Amino acid sequence: MARQYIVGIDLGTTNTVVAYAPVDAPKGRAAITLFEIEQLVAPGQVAALPLLPSVRYHPLDGELPAADMRLPWPQDAGETQPVVFGQLARRLGAQVPGRMVASAKSWLSHTAVDRLAPTLPWGAAPDVAKVSPVAASASYLAYLRAAWNHKFPDSPLEQQDLVLTVPASFDEGARALTLAAARQAGLHQLRLLEEPQAVFYDWLFRHRGELAGELAHTRMVLVCDVGGGTTDLSLIKVELQDGQPHLTRIGVGNHVMLGGDNMDLALAHVAEAKMAQMAGTEPPRLSSGALSQLMERCRAAKEQLLAADAPGQAQVTLLGSGSRMIGGMRSVSLTKEEVGSVIVDGFFPLVASTERVQQARAGIVEFGLPYARDAAVTRHIADFLQQHASALQAAQEDGTAMPDTLLLNGGVFRAAALVQRLQDTLGNWRGAPLRLLHNDNPDVAVARGAVAYALALQGQAPRIDAGAARSYFLVLDEAEAKRGPKRGICILPRGSESGREILLADRTFALRLGQPVRFHVMTSNADGADAPPLPGELVELDDPKYVRLPPIATVLQGATSAGNKQETAVQLATALTEVGTLEMHCVNLTDASQRWLLEFDLRHDNAAGAGDKPEGAPSPQLTAAIDKIDRVFGKKAQQVTAKEVKQLRAQLEQLLGDREQWPTSLLRQLFDALWQRARGRHRSTEHERVWLNLAGYCLRPGFGHALDDWRLEQLWTLFESGVRHADDKQARAEWWTLWRRVAGGLGATEQLRLLDDFAFNLQTNKEGGDASATVVAGSDDDMLRLGASLERIPVAYKAEIGGWLLERIQAAPAVPAKDNTSASRYLWALGRIGARQPFHGSTHDVVPTEVVEGWLEAILALDWKKVESAAFAAVHLARMTDDRARDLPLALRERIVQRLLAINAPPATMTMVQQVVQLDQATERWILGESLPPGLKLIN
Repeated sequence: MARQYIVGIDLGTTNTVVAYAPVDAPKGRAAITLFEIEQLVAPGQVAALPLLPSVRYHPLDGELPAADMRLPWPQDAGETQPVVFGQLARRLGAQVPGRMVASAKSWLSHTAVDRLAPTLPWGAAPDVAKVSPVAASASYLAYLRAAWNHKFPDSPLEQQDLVLTVPASFDEGARALTLAAARQAGLHQLRLLEEPQAVFYDWLFRHRGELAGELAHTRMVLVCDVGGGTTDLSLIKVELQDGQPHLTRIGVGNHVMLGGDNMDLALAHVAEAKMAQMAGTEPPRLSSGALSQLMERCRAAKEQLLAADAPGQAQVTLLGSGSRMIGGMRSVSLTKEEVGSVIVDGFFPLVASTERVQQARAGIVEFGLPYARDAAVTRHIADFLQQHASALQAAQEDGTAMPDTLLLNGGVFRAAALVQRLQDTLGNWRGAPLRLLHNDNPDVAVARGAVAYALALQGQAPRIDAGAARSYFLVLDEAEAKRGPKRGICILPRGSESGREILLADRTFALRLGQPVRFHVMTSNADGADAPPLPGELVELDDPKYVRLPPIATVLQGATSAGNKQETAVQLATALTEVGTLEMHCVNLTDASQRWLLEFDLRHDNAAGAGDKPEGAPSPQLTAAIDKIDRVFGKKAQQVTAKEVKQLRAQLEQLLGDREQWPTSLLRQLFDALWQRARGRHRSTEHERVWLNLAGYCLRPGFGHALDDWRLEQLWTLFESGVRHADDKQARAEWWTLWRRVAGGLGATEQLRLLDDFAFNLQTNKEGGDASATVVAGSDDDMLRLGASLERIPVAYKAEIGGWLLERIQAAPAVPAKDNTSASRYLWALGRIGARQPFHGSTHDVVPTEVVEGWLEAILALDWKKVESAAFAAVHLARMTDDRARDLPLALRERIVQRLLAINAPPATMTMVQQVVQLDQATERWILGESLPPGLKLIN
């Protein structure tokens, strides 16, 4: 079926909007229409509206009859439980805390979490169904598809010319996840367009008949799009050619998670403080769900009080929950002056053009999202303009490094006060007023602009020359060997046209086939003062403007069998696809038809540490170390004494230095050498002990390096076979030490399998029964350390283990600390299991605060002078995260601080309970039982 419509979709943080135009409209007569989206506006009541709130509400069982949730089309088969979309979802979310999914788009760019894991609503109760950020985004697109297909059954949405908008600052990972959401919704063919460009396309389309006059005195346009979740900046150069404006997008801003959500949160803090003041006592801090509910109320108040005809104040009401919905209701007033102070002065302060973004911690980190630490939008704009000062000066006749024209978008700019403040600030910087391009409807401009872009491709509207928003660089291996500055080769320059492949013909690379390989790519949106680097050009990458992308990690197979490892000469070919994403291929130098697609690792794109450098050619010391490993474990049996096997670790340290200082890249190369010789561990008891010890040490903590997933998959194949020398106590201990060390890289399924053996061994040790032939026996100490490392098991199991540990802590005799080793072990394990900040697990899998509060009450009842580890456990159970879903009540944390003061605990321990801090190496060692590889840090 031929495509009949061009459809633009703005999948916004706050609202989703759709616009469309006929494909075959006569030239110059195309009209863009908003699609009115049918949605629930009240129980059982459907209306068609231009804005679909980007939220979903998960109702309680029986909360709404099926008839009240019925839509004109069947519910999406992908939804296993009832879900409410539309205006009704937002209204219900403002009434009932903890059941509304919001800001899914912001989570797509949050690299410190698994964006494919079901985590939303963030901080919701265990009985609330959860979805991943990708699934939530897909559900909004699936809803649009159903609504469109209901209205246009002969023109299915999936068969139209689709343009989906994304922030210009979205990196390759976030863009790829957006495309994954679209595919999940059944929308497989579409293009991506940057949102600031879409805003300008909308303006261009509306003024297409008089552009020469409208832009006659414009040379540089700053597009500032402050949406619900991001501040998105772009610069567009205007040049007159034959009397007509020629438009080029020359710069985009960095990703700044700063928008309407932050403003609503700031107002919610004001309202929360007022509610506490009215109560006369110190009420408990609002839960994550209640704060989300209050934010919704403050959003409505913000829109009301920033409007042109705003009243003097607006009421903000927070309903109670459950049976106390009315009785627990609290109301406060927000005044017009308060909102102006918080929003205008707090987010758009008058700053100098030379100011840079402040990196000091700010107070707007909530809900597990890494909001911008500097909340001043104007300061982010100043920083952005300084990055592009050279291009700005070159475009201006007077050499001014400032834009002369401003185009604003986002619902916040409906407030005249914010528009005026931004105009005043930029005018002060420039020394003259900026021209403001009129945006008649900021809520829908992006969706309309997406259609205008597709029309421009057909020649029916003006077009912006854009190309790649940033340059991309392949990090070279030489930094590891020479210890010099980090260098890379430009593989795709900023501004490269979409759909045009660039082959780096002057650069040849050796590609390893049949074994793990990884590539590190960095990017920059401000990589050249006058022009971006050329393809193949060498560039130093130590400047902070170069940002690391997710690693490209894979095992590439050649024509030979998977087990036959080989190297082949290749060249790199890159392109900005028509969809709008980076595509990379390795092309065989002797057979150009043989190509290998390189894809980013999106699930674990935060795995490679910033200090982790790619491996170069093996050093003579490493080659000698692998020879030592081969002598002990290699295929060719050699005359190796038991003493020599035992001394292998010491021999490796003689060659490579203190093993505590071995970097992650070296450790993984050693593990790979051990794995290739894994069968050699069976030769004797000593062989098995040493192999298990070294393999676990070199793969610890199971992540932190590209392809660790692949390594863990290989290692897990050994688990069911167990140890060969099962009668040897040390071999069994090394077996469990191995799995404890690498537990951070194991998934929930594998950790549950370890939990089975954990429980079996503890029960067997308690009852004195015979060991199982299928389970490797382990001591209580081995099991405690293993169980405490299983952060991906269900919360209910963690709570059960914690309760069991607490019983043993309370039963331990009250003896001096130096003699109370059993209580110390149990307290260490309890501190790991109930930690507010997991080491490798997801933050949505932490033990609920109400459970941990009970544990802490029991720990507070202990004599901390006799049970020294009680303080350490309490600190980690009460550690601050700035996430309300995980942080304990202030009063309880203050009690812990007082107890710490009473025993003269180090000040650093008290700081951990009072504010968010990064752990030092000594604390890391205490938590994990050993140190991390150099360069690998615990993430806050």
